[in-house]
Amino acid sequence: MEFDPGLFVELFARTLSFWWVIIPAIFLGLVVGAIPGFSAANTIIILLPLTLAMDPEIGLIFMVALYASSRMGAGIPAILVNIPGTAGAAATPLDGYPMTKAGRGHQALAISFVSSTAGGLLTTILALLAMPWLSQVAYYLHSVEMIVVMLFGISLIASVAARDTLKGLIAGFFGLMIGAIGADVVYATPRGTFGFLELYDKVPLIPALVGLFAISEAFLVIEQRSIITKEGQALMAKAGWAETWEGVRIACSKWWHITWTSIIGLVIGVVPGAGASIASFVAYQQSRTYSKTPELYGTGHVEGLVAPESANNGVTSGTLIPLLVIGIPGGATAAIMLVVLQYHGVAIGPDLFLSNPNLAYGPFTAMAVTYALMILTIMPLARYMSKVTVVSTVYMTPVIISFTLVGAFVSREYVFDMYLALVFGVIGYIARKTGYHVAAILIGVILGPMLENYFLRALRMSQGDIMVLFSSTLGNILWVLLAFSIGLPYYLQYRRKRRRQATA
Repeated sequence: MEFDPGLFVELFARTLSFWWVIIPAIFLGLVVGAIPGFSAANTIIILLPLTLAMDPEIGLIFMVALYASSRMGAGIPAILVNIPGTAGAAATPLDGYPMTKAGRGHQALAISFVSSTAGGLLTTILALLAMPWLSQVAYYLHSVEMIVVMLFGISLIASVAARDTLKGLIAGFFGLMIGAIGADVVYATPRGTFGFLELYDKVPLIPALVGLFAISEAFLVIEQRSIITKEGQALMAKAGWAETWEGVRIACSKWWHITWTSIIGLVIGVVPGAGASIASFVAYQQSRTYSKTPELYGTGHVEGLVAPESANNGVTSGTLIPLLVIGIPGGATAAIMLVVLQYHGVAIGPDLFLSNPNLAYGPFTAMAVTYALMILTIMPLARYMSKVTVVSTVYMTPVIISFTLVGAFVSREYVFDMYLALVFGVIGYIARKTGYHVAAILIGVILGPMLENYFLRALRMSQGDIMVLFSSTLGNILWVLLAFSIGLPYYLQYRRKRRRQATA
């Protein structure tokens, strides 16, 4: 599986000739990603007859472009109206939305676009160069290691709870309890379903996501004329291209932050089933841990926006590696790509890189071209997209609630999910009004069931021996790193306190 640079140049030029496929897929992906509840996987399924009718190479290019652009699109509503388009963008509003409320929505979008494209482009190139080694990551990250990776994400609850520890931990454990609703994974015994058959397959993620963030925010903003402060409105009135390009400059100055957080996304993306939500939470937690100004996170801090956007776009190339190397899809979209390739009789595996390098390496070059074209086609729109925030809440709130309820319905096509989204909206509204952080609740809902599955799998393999959690060398290294990342903020806080006392 050795890589020939000449082949890469030839593939890049060939992929660029399919711009007429990539550009429409980019705009379609942006729209799909920006609508809560819709995803690249749903859209590709709807368009499956079209992709099956295409040549397999063109079909793959179309699906890859749609997948990459939808990941960027999910961050747009997360920044502008506090509504993550997908679970992978759930950490984006933590710092993106405060920037919008301060009248810097156009800058936040510019920073997001640069971070997304730079992170996606960098990890795509790294995936091409390091594919023989990255393809082995999935063999080393088993249940024990994934438990620790999940705990990295869940430890973000402690970071969110920094201002009010008790309320933050209560919100996090409440989210973990909600995540435990559904049929038990061992005995299939219903837990906390209250007799609703729709909850036997656990609490659906999309209604919880749009309810906690979107609907609760809609209930909140209806109490005021605009989501932007008066100072922010004055800034928005003066905002021009100079401020937008200032956002680009700020993002470029964070090139090292983009680099290492996107690599986190790439490595997590290689593990089948891990996904962008884990990557974005872990990247945000690590970014805050090693920051010199952790107290600024959650107030509109640039690094708090860069980290999750770089990481969740780094996942995109990672999910394709196990698909093409060992035939195991890394996510829902990759699974649909596998169906298309099998329909055309393409044999997935290491031999594909020798027998048909255009199909093997083509998705990665297509992703690189997509990210390169995205920065040229989407960046000029940042200034105009941000104008949606000046619309009166009298008109914005009904539109937000309508779109999010439709999004809650689309994923499973149950009317029950629309009511569930409203319930979560009320829970989120009460949480915001009483000082509890909805992000802490959502982290528990997303990562709790995953943690339980990996934990029970590890116990079954060890016949109930809890010490299996410390039986792996790599796992033990990760345990040490987890303890270090949790303890480091407290140590740095202690040092800063001592330094202030010495100065005084």
